[in-house]
Amino acid sequence: MDPELILVLLLAGPACAIGFYWVVYRYYRNTDKTHAFERETAVEVLTLNGAESDRKVSEVRGTQSTRIRGDNVADHRKRVQPF
Repeated sequence: MDPELILVLLLAGPACAIGFYWVVYRYYRNTDKTHAFERETAVEVLTLNGAESDRKVSEVRGTQSTRIRGDNVADHRKRVQPF
């Protein structure tokens, strides 16, 4: 075999691998098609004071019961409401 051809083949392998990685990365990341949430979205943080409206209803300790009291699993008409 020609030495130049061997050199070309040896250099083509890593070049193809880098190209394939770049194409797959761009395809799955879509960095050129999505917006940057951190830069383009305004987030407003409010102070949370829930002490006035929060009240303790009950307390569940342990895992003896496998069902939740008052569940509606058996009554699908009650669970799924039509629009």
